[in-house]
Amino acid sequence: MWKEENNQLSRSFKFTNFIEAFAFMTKVAFVAEKMNHHPSWSNTYNTVNITLSTHDEGNVVTSKDKKLADEIDKLFSGGNSIFKS
Repeated sequence: MWKEENNQLSRSFKFTNFIEAFAFMTKVAFVAEKMNHHPSWSNTYNTVNITLSTHDEGNVVTSKDKKLADEIDKLFSGGNSIFKS
């Protein structure tokens, strides 16, 4: 579940191993690029931490962040993302 705090949305995603975590990050990168809205994130072994805020709106949470968060959730759950090919 995403947590909204300090003008940011944040969530951690856990995977079985580094390869799965990195593959997820790659999928998120394609979605973010298509949306022209890029996350701040980190990866340590099987965990990906993502933080979203809209920099050109003064580093606050906007509809862009919520839409990207929804798309990331779809990727994580294996749902049908409008950005999947």
